[in-house]
Amino acid sequence: MATKVFMEALSPTMEEGRLVKWLKNEGDAVKTGDLIGEVETDKAIMELVARGDGVLRKRLINEGDAVPVGTLVGVIAAADENIDALIGAAAAAAAAPQADSGTGGQEDRTATATATATAPAPTAPVAAAPVAAAPVAAGPILAQPSAPAAPAGPTRSSPLARRLASERGLDLAAVQGSGPNGRIIKRDIEAAAATSPPGAAGAVPSVGAASAPTAGTAAPAFRNEPLSTIRKIIAKRLGESIGPIPTFYLTAELDLTRVMEMRAAMAELGDEFKVSVNDVLIKAIAVALSQHPEVNAHWMGDHIRYFNRVHIGMAVATDDGLIVPVIWDADRKRMSEISRESKELAKRARERRLKPEEFTGSTFSVSNLGMFGIDQFTAIINPPEAAILAIGSGEDKLVVIDGEPVVRKRLRVTMSCDHRIIDGAVGAKFLQALRRLVENPLMLVY
Repeated sequence: MATKVFMEALSPTMEEGRLVKWLKNEGDAVKTGDLIGEVETDKAIMELVARGDGVLRKRLINEGDAVPVGTLVGVIAAADENIDALIGAAAAAAAAPQADSGTGGQEDRTATATATATAPAPTAPVAAAPVAAAPVAAGPILAQPSAPAAPAGPTRSSPLARRLASERGLDLAAVQGSGPNGRIIKRDIEAAAATSPPGAAGAVPSVGAASAPTAGTAAPAFRNEPLSTIRKIIAKRLGESIGPIPTFYLTAELDLTRVMEMRAAMAELGDEFKVSVNDVLIKAIAVALSQHPEVNAHWMGDHIRYFNRVHIGMAVATDDGLIVPVIWDADRKRMSEISRESKELAKRARERRLKPEEFTGSTFSVSNLGMFGIDQFTAIINPPEAAILAIGSGEDKLVVIDGEPVVRKRLRVTMSCDHRIIDGAVGAKFLQALRRLVENPLMLVY
């Protein structure tokens, strides 16, 4: 019996996934548990696992395609099993939502593939890519002058095909349609664009990249870049935060002098005791949260959830955007443990190899831009958390202590607070506790 391969929910917040790479080809034998693909979720690159034995008979999406969770992306079956009904049903299901939204993309999902010189046309419809699945080639593109003309009368084409043709400067009358009744669909436009001569008159830049400058011409005015899965989620999550959440900000300046002295003393004990300022701050923040659980909370709509454990989300910048891996029970861990864990989490976050349990479950988040020389900034709350702490850079400042001017290492932090959970005095008391711990860091060593 055939096994359906779905786009699985590989993380708790995943709504769609982008197929990064197929690890099995059509016709390859697979067993339950075999890795058949790599999928980019909203947080990491995860592995798609076979749920049955047999042969990978059909791959219904291409590398680079992004589809909603639950979409059929492949079929595993016996070599002689008829899977036409499965593929047809998948194509119909893919076409239905686009028909409802009026995008016209259903023709691209349900049309049969065009026969080529080296391969016969398939006997069943094949599910194709979503509208904006992958970037197209850069450069000016025109239709091949020798392309076969369309049948007499109005040119039949999907709305998507017309839009792509307009963006590429293609004449629909010069494109041969492979859809039902000769209708021009997405793949026909892409095929015509791929065989078009570069530099022809009337060319326009394609979507996804600006046209390449030629001799004697100015540099491109812009470059379009399709949204990655993580960037889509960042946009959605931050849109849920900065508008609906009534936010206020509290800024405090902390004295790091004793922290620097403690770090130097710890480093003399050996490499295993070396910690960064960020490690010390994470420990101090976690301990302060354990002392002020009213800040260690989530807004749940009709109630507030106060946590008895402290899990710190640590914002990490990657090439694709921000990821927030979590240090669990940070208040109970030694600074050396936090140091090792934060380095490993940051490394795997940049490699997009985090496990779901490593980037979910935070009760409070921190964002540190001090290493970039940023003195002070405000960070956006990661809902449903009550607050986030933005950490700036440490710098030597001339301050007055006991009536005498002295140079001390100082650092500014700003807490963004959800006023539905945290009142001004509550946030101020938390920052007081944090200052006391940072300025007396031996309180963190136990």
